[in-house]
Amino acid sequence: MPCPAGMDSKLWRRLRHGIGRAIADFGLIKAGDRVCIGLSGGKDSQILLLLLRELQQRAPIRYELLPVTVDAGFAGFNTDAIRRFVEPLGLSLVIEQTDHAALINAKLRPGSSYCAFCARLKRGALYGAARRLGCNLLALGHHRDDFIETLLMNQFFIGTLKAMAPKTVCDDGDITVIRPMVYLAEEDIVEAIRQAGIATVSCSCPVAGDPDQQRQRMKRLLKTLEQEIPQIKHSLLAALGNVQPRHLLDPHLVKEDKQCA
Repeated sequence: MPCPAGMDSKLWRRLRHGIGRAIADFGLIKAGDRVCIGLSGGKDSQILLLLLRELQQRAPIRYELLPVTVDAGFAGFNTDAIRRFVEPLGLSLVIEQTDHAALINAKLRPGSSYCAFCARLKRGALYGAARRLGCNLLALGHHRDDFIETLLMNQFFIGTLKAMAPKTVCDDGDITVIRPMVYLAEEDIVEAIRQAGIATVSCSCPVAGDPDQQRQRMKRLLKTLEQEIPQIKHSLLAALGNVQPRHLLDPHLVKEDKQCA
């Protein structure tokens, strides 16, 4: 597919190059794969689908794309709008109907995160859909800023040196989760959606529009630091791929290092 109407061609090529680089660097997609794409209707999953469809049509190998939307049962969630976004791409949207809204209301413990609980349920529904559709890959729309913010949140609030992986096998071993947008900047995704005039779809949950406060603090911190260190996001992402275990404090890493000495 060509550059979407209204979008700057240089921006489109930058996004396409970034996702292609991630696929090559981490071996995310190979011939014969069936890729379930989690399509929420938000900006990130929409750009993910557009880019994967573009690369599929250019690729010298054959693989399949199956966009899946999880309908959690929140009143007003517009699956028709998502379907209208998908159909011009020559793909068929699968709607995974669930009762997550009622389940969250019944099971959410006081003080627990509504969004975190909902996300776990959606991930489980996507795994189920991927298995039913015969998919071996599940593609999610996490971008560069998600990786960096998760790294900082885990360090600041939990005390662990952990972010996300561009490729990881689920506990059951049958589905591999891939995040092809690891190199894409959130600001580029926002600008691409704006230029192309793509309408996003809200999940319509009771806390929609109420952002994760911890993540927002990380966004503000990074924005402040960027004023003095313009390349800070690039450096933080690079650090995730440049780990020096012997200079960390994890006793398991120290033990392994001694055994190798």
